[in-house]
Amino acid sequence: MLDTPTPQKTRRIGVLLFPQFSMHCLANAIEPLRGSNTLAGQVLYEWEFLSLDGKPLQSSSGLPVTPAMPLSDHPGGDLLMIIPSYGHPDHATPATSRGLRAASKRFAHLGGFDTGSWLLAKAGLLEGYRATIHWDVLTDLAETFPEIEVSEDRFVIDRNRISCGGASTTMELMLHLIGLHHGAMLRLEVSALFMHGERDLSATPHQRHSDDQWVEMAVSLMRRNLETPLSIPEVAAHLGISARALEAHFAKATARTPQSTYRSLRLAAARRMVQQTTYSIAEIGTRCGYEDPSALTRAFRKEFGTTPRALRLS
Repeated sequence: MLDTPTPQKTRRIGVLLFPQFSMHCLANAIEPLRGSNTLAGQVLYEWEFLSLDGKPLQSSSGLPVTPAMPLSDHPGGDLLMIIPSYGHPDHATPATSRGLRAASKRFAHLGGFDTGSWLLAKAGLLEGYRATIHWDVLTDLAETFPEIEVSEDRFVIDRNRISCGGASTTMELMLHLIGLHHGAMLRLEVSALFMHGERDLSATPHQRHSDDQWVEMAVSLMRRNLETPLSIPEVAAHLGISARALEAHFAKATARTPQSTYRSLRLAAARRMVQQTTYSIAEIGTRCGYEDPSALTRAFRKEFGTTPRALRLS
């Protein structure tokens, strides 16, 4: 799961749900994967919903879900997401522990989402690992399972174990995994798709942000200005920092320049329009900041190895 970006590989994910699971957590786990597939134009991720017994269950908000199969019937894959959310002590049964231990032999990675780390710990699958959990039960986890190195980090990846602390941290974790698998550009596109990183800059112009947050804010601004691209100094000025500082944030977070990122965003938008609309190539060029269709075609070929017309005909 945590390897060199290989866009051609489809990663198979099992999503183990329990009664009263959080829909917020589930959506933040799955929607970034769906967004990745949509933006990439190929199936990078596929997933199936599971339960211990295969029977239908309901979320904490009453949404019914019919699993594809029981956990024991799933052949395994790259990652098993474990999402119990509410009532996790009641779900930490011997049957759950047996099921998770068996699954650990079929899935390359196990992930405890929200309170999922509790079930992994109860099954003895976090001994010697570093992990986190929903902060409401962080202290309980540390006291009950002293063999685990409990962390207050928003998410933790320790070898073949993954954990995060709740719904919002689930989105952050999934974006991080997408970046590891498929590179910074797809991560940034998915982040912008869900307006992750959008902030009211006028309200907190001098607030301290991480490199990733500065990049996310810049990319959000870039995506809103595709037809008439801003200069990089203009992007930086909107964010209240210097162009040099913005370039430094991009270098640290993505190993790319703001200019190359902006160009890739415009060309990715052009590719989606080629595939999903009937706009002419000239109109697509205009919508993506290229006044001359031939300039779009040259940039498109350099980025994707084909022309807009050839892609549309394929």
